[in-house]
Amino acid sequence: MDSLSILWFIAYSFVTIVLSLYGFHRLVIIFLYLKHSRNKPEPASLFQELPLVTIQLPVFNEKHVVDRLIGAIEKLDYPKDKMEIQILDDSTDETVDICASHAKRLNENGFRATYIHRTDRTGYKAGALENGMNQAEGEYLLILDADFVPNPDLIQKTIHYFTDDNIGMIQTRWGHLNRNTNILTRLQAMLLDGHLELEQTARNRSGRFFTFNGTAGIWRKSCIHAAGGWDHDTLTEDMDLSYRAQLKGWRFIFLNDVETPAELPVDIDGFKSQQHRWAKGAIQCCKKVLGQIWRSDAPFYAKVEATTHLTSNFAYLVLLLMCLVLYPNFKFGVQLEGTSWWLANVPVYFFGSVSVLIFYLTAQKALHPKTWWKDIPYLPLLLALGIGMSVNNTKAVLEALFNKESAFVRTPKYGDLQSSKKSWKGSSYKAIKSFTPFIEFLFGCFFSFVVIESMFSENWAAGILLIPFPLGFFYTSFGSMKSTFEQLTSSFGNSPK
Repeated sequence: MDSLSILWFIAYSFVTIVLSLYGFHRLVIIFLYLKHSRNKPEPASLFQELPLVTIQLPVFNEKHVVDRLIGAIEKLDYPKDKMEIQILDDSTDETVDICASHAKRLNENGFRATYIHRTDRTGYKAGALENGMNQAEGEYLLILDADFVPNPDLIQKTIHYFTDDNIGMIQTRWGHLNRNTNILTRLQAMLLDGHLELEQTARNRSGRFFTFNGTAGIWRKSCIHAAGGWDHDTLTEDMDLSYRAQLKGWRFIFLNDVETPAELPVDIDGFKSQQHRWAKGAIQCCKKVLGQIWRSDAPFYAKVEATTHLTSNFAYLVLLLMCLVLYPNFKFGVQLEGTSWWLANVPVYFFGSVSVLIFYLTAQKALHPKTWWKDIPYLPLLLALGIGMSVNNTKAVLEALFNKESAFVRTPKYGDLQSSKKSWKGSSYKAIKSFTPFIEFLFGCFFSFVVIESMFSENWAAGILLIPFPLGFFYTSFGSMKSTFEQLTSSFGNSPK
């Protein structure tokens, strides 16, 4: 056993232990969720007179979905004279005319609608919300992104919780309009269900910090002011404001039984852009507020949970490091036999992988008690997708750590165009491009070699357990390359003869 082998083994042990701790945390979330499953929040009382609610609709080049959004707003079961509708439009395309036309029509139909168009996108979404809030007449601000389709009873099911003066924000659970469009949307739905149904519910009901999800929630305006207002120094302004507000003593409520449907990204590039923004923004928030959390009077268990939440995207960086040390340790590292091998690897595999599968299956069972078993075949693909996204999200983490500036890249949304695959693929919406697909491709090739070599070496257990690695990397890589090729061919096809 030489020093290099020991070094590789230490590195391998470190990354697997870290990933195991994050996996163990998922089991803790399941425990808290089940423990507090009956602690359903109830409003302290009911408003005798319904308050004015300002509905904020931040929009940026959303020509495919804005009609659907406005149509849903018109169907809300709330008095017209108690709703103020703000269309906060930062668009630079034909969405400008569409939104202006909707605002005019809403006013003609008895609604109180304001169209606010900015040509300077300072602060991006946070800037638009802040600008709208400064002009809002309502004390309660319902925020809905353009790809959401609220149910008619959304306000009626949420507004009465504000009869408690300590409540600063109410968050509803996202639903999925296009869950079954393709495998990617199916997997995204499972990922979001795990976060929203399990994590948000467990954190909120157990007295831990939890965060506004950026949309499908209602804020008390005075809570936002007390917390310092909307900041746009991170890409996740929702998470940032949430922690600052709760550190000021405001209470939040998560309603897992109130669903607000939304559209999921239908292609891998859109999904990557979304995940990149979320991962980078979360690390930016971590750098900004984690110290404040530990200096606060919050309970120790709440501080630990907040730390795990804010640092969770570091798991992608650690996962990528594991990819780099996995084969050298397997080939040249310290060799363990018999009981020692099982003690070193089985617990790590359970907490690092099996716990993840249990987590998402628990969420599906809670939300779909009659059909949850149909999602079992997707669990290995879910694991593979998480592995495949490690390059994209590691890039986001490193950008946040080294303070690399980047714009708020909104997620492409296609609305009814999804019914025609050719149409949405030919849309003018283009997700952000980067070099990550080529790195993903190289990792896919590398792990294909590792799996094949394991099989030929009759190390069947290692070979089978490593299959999600090439599967995930090739999926994220080929998906982006295919999208780029289709855009290029489309451009050539549309060029003048």
